[in-house]
Formats: sequence, C-alpha cells, structure tokens
Amino acid sequence: MLLTIDEGNTLIKIAVFEQNTLIRKEEISYLNFKELLKYFLDQFPTIENIIVSSVAQLQKNDFEELSEVIKVYYVSRETRFPFENVYTTPHTLGVDRMILAAGAVLKFPDRNRLVIDAGTCITYDFIDANNKYYGGAISPGINLRYKSLHDYTAKLPLLALESPQQLIGNSTSQSIHSGVVHGVVAEIDAFINAILNKNDNFIIILTGGDALFLAERLKNTIFANPNFLLESLNLIFQFNYND
Repeated sequence: MLLTIDEGNTLIKIAVFEQNTLIRKEEISYLNFKELLKYFLDQFPTIENIIVSSVAQLQKNDFEELSEVIKVYYVSRETRFPFENVYTTPHTLGVDRMILAAGAVLKFPDRNRLVIDAGTCITYDFIDANNKYYGGAISPGINLRYKSLHDYTAKLPLLALESPQQLIGNSTSQSIHSGVVHGVVAEIDAFINAILNKNDNFIIILTGGDALFLAERLKNTIFANPNFLLESLNLIFQFNYND
C-alpha cells in the first residue's frame, strides 16, 4: 500500500492507494497532521511507502518517527517526470503543477492535455501529445476573489461560495455571487475554447477543491476529478519507484 500526501495552501490531503485504487482519503489542517498520519499508519499497517508532494510547511523531521520499514519519497523539481519541460523559467514552476502534468501524461498517453486546478488559485497547464510541457496561466480562485472584494473595498461583505440565483443580481450579495461565479466560469470556458481552436485529440482535466462545483456549470466537456493530484502522486510513485 502507498500513502500519498498533498500539501495544499490551507489543508493537507492524505490518501491510501492499493495500486490504482483509492482506498481512503482525508483532508486536515496542518495542526492535526501528525495525529492523522499515525492514525492512517495504524489503520493500514501494510503501508510500505509514502510519497509527499512537497515539503514547505511540513518538514522532513515530521516523518522521522516512522518505522524504518516505511520509505518516504519527496517530490521536487529534481524528481524524474514523464515529460519534457520547456517552461522558460522552470525554477519558478510549482511542484504541484508538475505533479498534475505528470499525472495527465501517465493517465492519458498520446493526447493533448489541459489540466485546470481550481483551488486557492486557478492554474492552467498544457502538455501536448508529444509530452512537452509548455506552461499555461494562473488566476485568482473563487474564494480568493470573494476575499479580494472584501479586503480591497470599504463596504462589500465577505461571502462564502454560493450558486448565484440569476445572472443579474438583485442585491449586493447576489451581485457578488454572480460576478465571482459567472466570471470564473466564463474565464475557464474561454480558455478551453482558445486551446481547442488550435488543438485536436484533446482531454481537459478539471481538479481542485472547486472542481465539482464548476464542472456542473461549464459548457465544455471535461474530465472532473477533485482527487487528481493524489492520483498523480500515485502514478509518479509507480513511474519512478515501483519496480
């Protein structure tokens, strides 16, 4: 069994895989990480390997107390990835984006791929059918847009995500919901359409915390999977370490 750990901006996602099958998944705060890690290892004693997406807030000494029979792998820019990186500033490319690109290549071979990660930020990553990673785009995510409207104006309230009742908001709250949600949906659809106009044989992968909410509202056909980064970690482990 493999334990995968995705270190997000606000939460840590932990999942157990048996080959390509996701057995169990949890999302926790950083404060509860060690407690949940111990719980997972107790519940699944056949875990032999752990793969971690990056080490930022988590430190390598967080894993020092593990049994010597458990190997811990840290994915970094030095990890072997199944694509050619032609990004002009590879040293600035987030490891999370590289992991998602790797997952797209390994799961969907011989196709053009666009990976859209709708989390704190919305990232777009394009990898062609020849496994060349070109880059993409970064824009504010849904919650970040709500927060920005509140933080940088004098009177607009801080709202939580809610589906707008109509396009034309009849109150300040409904106007904010309409602007944020319809704005994000229009942005994603426009980006997808621009890519599709120049490429065929395409797969579009939507992941991240807001993936399912957005998938119901997008006009384009997509493969929506909020667990795609965790699954990509599993695929990277198999690609690199599972002889």
